[in-house]
Amino acid sequence: MKKILGVFAIILLASLSAQAQSISKNALGLRIGDNDGFGGEVSYQRYLKENNRLEFDLGWRDSNNVDAFKLVGLYQWVMPIEGNFNWFVGAGAGIGSFDAGENDGTFALIAGDIGIEYNFDFPLILSLDMRPELGFNDNYSDDLDLDIALGIRYQF
Repeated sequence: MKKILGVFAIILLASLSAQAQSISKNALGLRIGDNDGFGGEVSYQRYLKENNRLEFDLGWRDSNNVDAFKLVGLYQWVMPIEGNFNWFVGAGAGIGSFDAGENDGTFALIAGDIGIEYNFDFPLILSLDMRPELGFNDNYSDDLDLDIALGIRYQF
């Protein structure tokens, strides 16, 4: 029984070690997509500890009714799946500015994030994620957007 527990402890420690190595210290790239138009963001990810990181995205949106610039910050938990695949979830907030014809102004948002990523053997990471965003402002209707995007980042 002690041998089985010892082997289990070694496997657990090895998996935690592998999990800690699955996140690079820094990643910089692009996140492209939107829910009802086109958008692009410059995206930066920063390792915090073991399976946690911060992500900051600065970008613009060109949708059917609104053009916007926004800055979003997310705290993410990253979990390995198998091989070089990870999945992640996160939460955060952001601010921005929008132009909706005669109606323009600023807004704040809260966001969630869920996605999957693949770490290549060279310093590149591809991801696909969905970010539900709930926007708040005085001049334009508050609404929920499902921001779906493809990310490509260089890891260093």
